[in-house]
Amino acid sequence: MKRRTATVLGAWLAAAALAVGVPNTAYAAHGVLIIDGAAFPEPSGCLPLGDFVQPVVTNLTDSAVQFWTGSDCTGRIEAVISPGTVYAPLASRSVYVP
Repeated sequence: MKRRTATVLGAWLAAAALAVGVPNTAYAAHGVLIIDGAAFPEPSGCLPLGDFVQPVVTNLTDSAVQFWTGSDCTGRIEAVISPGTVYAPLASRSVYVP
């Protein structure tokens, strides 16, 4: 009886340690986002776009990306493009990869 209790208790403690001890992994889009010829592998978060020349963005990731009118992904969303799309934003100043 004591052996069974110790085994069950040990299994429960091991499961609890795994549940608490595993850190959350950060998600990054898999693939490459190309902004004006510069490759950003496994991108995530907010990326700036050029200020003077209309940028060209190629989305070779597995995630849709958002184009924001303000810098640092502020303002409003101008467009959302799907994976495999090439886009030349008109008024966007930043791109967000979830």
